[in-house]
Amino acid sequence: MDGNDVKSAGKCPVMHGANSNMGGNVMEWWPNALNLDILHQHDSKTNPLKGFNYREEVKKLDVAALKADLTALMTDSQDWWPADWGHYGGLMIRMAWHAAGSYRLADGRG
Repeated sequence: MDGNDVKSAGKCPVMHGANSNMGGNVMEWWPNALNLDILHQHDSKTNPLKGFNYREEVKKLDVAALKADLTALMTDSQDWWPADWGHYGGLMIRMAWHAAGSYRLADGRG
């Protein structure tokens, strides 16, 4: 079984059964792991952006120009990687499906 079985489409792609002893949590697997709880703090001392106000900066953004730039980028087909039907959107969706592990082999859809 190589994980490409069409009959298993929509099921978990991970091959189960090889582990004879399943741990209850990650700390059982790596008991001496570095405790990263310190990284979950939300304090002014740990804020690298200090006075940065995300909401105010987004208001300054020229959304129409950004959309125009993205449209130009996505529709500028290159000879070395031609866009499907003149647009790279389909490629981006397929890549996201593959990266998320949700691409279905049975019918070629996400």
